[in-house]
Amino acid sequence: MVDNVTADVRINEDVVLPRADHTELCAAVDGPVLEPGDLAYEEECRLFNLRRALTPAVAVGATSTDDVATAVRYANRHGMAVAVRGQGHQVVLPRHTGTLLISTRRLREVTVDAGRRTVLVGAGTTWSEVLAETDRFGLAPVVGSAPHVSVVGYTLGGGLSPLLGRSLGYAADHVRRMEVVTADGTVRHVTHDSDPDLYWALLGGKGNFGVVTRMEFDVFPVRRFYGGGLWFSGEHIHPVLRAWRALVPALGEETTTSFSVQRLPDVAALPEPVRGAFVVHIRLGHLGPAREGARLLQPLRAVAPPVHDTLAERPFREIGEIHLDPVHAMPFVETSFGLREFSDVTLERFVELTGPGSGCSMKSVEVRALGGALDRNPARPNSVPSRGTPFMTFAVGGGPPTRIGAMQDFLRAYTRGLAPWSAPHNLINFVSPDEALSEAAVRDLYGGQRYARLAALKRVYDPANVFNVNHNIRPAR
Repeated sequence: MVDNVTADVRINEDVVLPRADHTELCAAVDGPVLEPGDLAYEEECRLFNLRRALTPAVAVGATSTDDVATAVRYANRHGMAVAVRGQGHQVVLPRHTGTLLISTRRLREVTVDAGRRTVLVGAGTTWSEVLAETDRFGLAPVVGSAPHVSVVGYTLGGGLSPLLGRSLGYAADHVRRMEVVTADGTVRHVTHDSDPDLYWALLGGKGNFGVVTRMEFDVFPVRRFYGGGLWFSGEHIHPVLRAWRALVPALGEETTTSFSVQRLPDVAALPEPVRGAFVVHIRLGHLGPAREGARLLQPLRAVAPPVHDTLAERPFREIGEIHLDPVHAMPFVETSFGLREFSDVTLERFVELTGPGSGCSMKSVEVRALGGALDRNPARPNSVPSRGTPFMTFAVGGGPPTRIGAMQDFLRAYTRGLAPWSAPHNLINFVSPDEALSEAAVRDLYGGQRYARLAALKRVYDPANVFNVNHNIRPAR
């Protein structure tokens, strides 16, 4: 915290607080309280997408649930919105005034109960930290493609696994209980039995209904899998994707697959065969025997020679090797949406937009096959909106500011190009802030009936819309 001065700090358009007022907050929490100009402020507020600067009036590095509750009550007294920054998948929009940021990255704990097959984590815990503990017991969580993101942020948005999703559903489907600070600063212990409405809204509603500080969820007896990827030269995009599309309908729920059309940078961190190359990356995660998994991709090997192959039998803790998502913050642009089908005509249009000669400027344009348990309602209902969506696509590109305009043009053209096959709902964790700016856009993500219920519950649990620095669900009028 900087020294107290007499200058005022503008919090929002209507409220001006003396900087000295934050001394009250400094004294009330154990974690750091940071303002613009403090040495650690930028690091505390930094997002994974470096194009998006979050500049709150004050940032609290919470070290406990009490810190979170105190910060929320402070924000209420001073008419401030509350934003939450986790370790990825905790989407926030860049409001520059009137915001108090709560950073949860210090709330790190992992407790495995092997007998009950459960794990209890703090809000700052990443999946890699969970995997290090569950692996010792031969247990597996419904973790996503990027183990470096936070468990809680990922799960509140549904949580899509590249290995367990089609057999077990979303990570949100397996949450037992949550400790949450609601908009009035109250600490609640929420289960499906104790608070079915709030439980339903939290799991799928992302950060709209409170700050989840602890979460307990089920894990499963999975020690190993067969998976990784095959990379093909981009010149073979047509036959490779036709073979992939033919493969998908025959897959059982123990198998998950996706592909990514990639234009990779020429950097030493990448293996020589794909460094600086235009490639098609086929990803596979298979829970059955290795020989069975290898046989599944033989039709793709038959149509073109892979230039790189990482398929192998692996311990579960290596699930990140399926997608090989980037782990370092970077500036990027993105878009995503669901697809109703990936038919021959969809494939042809996709190749026109991303293949050779397309002018595609994206680092990665992927399509994931969903289905299986991802379509089924869980035993403990939640508000995840993407059930019944058979495919989803996600495009991302990065580079210097001079290239951003061209990439944004591509994203618009890509969205228009596949619009005839787009699905009405999407996976919330993949929605970019730009695509969630309006109430109408968020309503479309959830669908009218689900959104109406969420808005009604928002009026109950956050009537002043304190948690609005997100893909915002506004309280029903």
